[in-house]
Amino acid sequence: MDRLSNKWMATVASIWIQCSSGTYTFGVYSPILKSSQGYDQSTLEIVAVFRDIGSSAGVLAGVLYSAITPSNNHSGFCGPWVVLLAGAIQNFLGYFLMWGCVVGLIQRPPVPLMCLFMLLSSHSMPFFNTANTVSGGCAGISGAIIIQVYNTFYKGEPSTFILMLALLPTFVSLGCMLLVRIYKANTSDDKKHLNGFSAIALIIAGYLMIMIILENIFSLPSWARNFTFILLLILLASPLGIAIKAQKEDSRRFLKTFNLESNDAAKDQAYHELPSGEGEVNAALDEKNLSDEEEGMNLLQAMCTVNFWLLFIAMICGMGSTQAVINNLSQIGQSLNYTTVEVNNLVSLWSIWTCLGRVGSGYLSDYLLHTRGWTRPLLMAITLATVIIGHIVIASGFPGNLYVGSILMGICDGSQWSLMPTITSDIFGVRHMGTIFNTFGLGCPIGSYIFSVRVIGYIYDKEAGGEDHSCFGTRCFMISFFIMASLALLGFLFAIALFQRTKGFYMVRRLKHSLK
Repeated sequence: MDRLSNKWMATVASIWIQCSSGTYTFGVYSPILKSSQGYDQSTLEIVAVFRDIGSSAGVLAGVLYSAITPSNNHSGFCGPWVVLLAGAIQNFLGYFLMWGCVVGLIQRPPVPLMCLFMLLSSHSMPFFNTANTVSGGCAGISGAIIIQVYNTFYKGEPSTFILMLALLPTFVSLGCMLLVRIYKANTSDDKKHLNGFSAIALIIAGYLMIMIILENIFSLPSWARNFTFILLLILLASPLGIAIKAQKEDSRRFLKTFNLESNDAAKDQAYHELPSGEGEVNAALDEKNLSDEEEGMNLLQAMCTVNFWLLFIAMICGMGSTQAVINNLSQIGQSLNYTTVEVNNLVSLWSIWTCLGRVGSGYLSDYLLHTRGWTRPLLMAITLATVIIGHIVIASGFPGNLYVGSILMGICDGSQWSLMPTITSDIFGVRHMGTIFNTFGLGCPIGSYIFSVRVIGYIYDKEAGGEDHSCFGTRCFMISFFIMASLALLGFLFAIALFQRTKGFYMVRRLKHSLK
């Protein structure tokens, strides 16, 4: 185990944990959950909102991480593995109890109890993300990976998919958690290897997209599905190659440095995942050298500013509406006569495009800021404008609209999760960024509740008929999506206002960056 205890193996273990976490998969098992429990659409939406609450509530995960992982603790009893263990337990209990209800092992529970199961299962995500030190793109693509495993071995058994979600992330976390520890890192030397990990995530996303296209064109025999699954496993194992190469370079660099006597040691930095799971934050170890601007505001100070509420309302309108779409993707597809296989492919595509949005927007925002002067709030406004287009595309109901809509909305969803933490740190500083961003994260379930329960669920149930509470045709969701497009326009206007208020601030930041 000692030979495996290095920062690169910790990164690989984190990648594997996040790739198995199964985000954005509610659309796969929501139909069996709805039919087995006899829910109408509004009740299903309430359950889905608790999924959003659990996945956005990272406060307990952050508190636990801070309590048991002091910065000088590289081994011993305490460490990030405790946070991962807590996440694995919640994941297993939540999904296993939900699976038991669906297959009849447990008597049909009251709705509040099912909401608790959903909250418990989704609340594992902040624990997985907080303890890990990799890009959120890996978590974004995990849904497509889990669905690929499901299609290979258990296609057409949605109740088994819930059991998979209970077992696979839990076992992967338990198997890898002891490798995840806190290490110091020299970001200038590590950047190329970290970029290599991001490149692998994009390659996996591209591979899964090709597989989805092939499965839509051809009916693959079982041996072909098994072969493509083996290729996927090889791709998932490929980060080991980067880790081995990086560790060899670190060893050579250490031996070279050890033989040189120098009083000017390079300042190391520790890097940690955001409590919410999105992006990496490089925090200087010597906080005494932080400027007042970098220390920034605490939560109460931030909440007294106009910028805070502009960003918070933009998040409700943007992230809340995209979450409402993914929560209802299965019912939208059903109403437009998409098959179950096509709906599962749409969920996979959403996961893939979210990954691309998370990874791509991070690089793009830095590039445009320092080369073109495009501020991040402006990119947020562009993202919300694209969300409006996505809502209108889905509302139109033309053939293939969900494929186009899932691309637009998936990229925007990932982009928002990537841009929000960086905008938070830019405007309010890094010192209390975790607390402030987690507060912003509440906007996601708030928006999801408004759009899912009060808009989509209410209108769907008014249009639905029959004992199964099903609705067919564009009338089921058209009005809802036009309402969400209107509110996304409101979010766009708030983002534009934030852009106008912060133009001077970002101009100064760009000038400082150019002088370095």
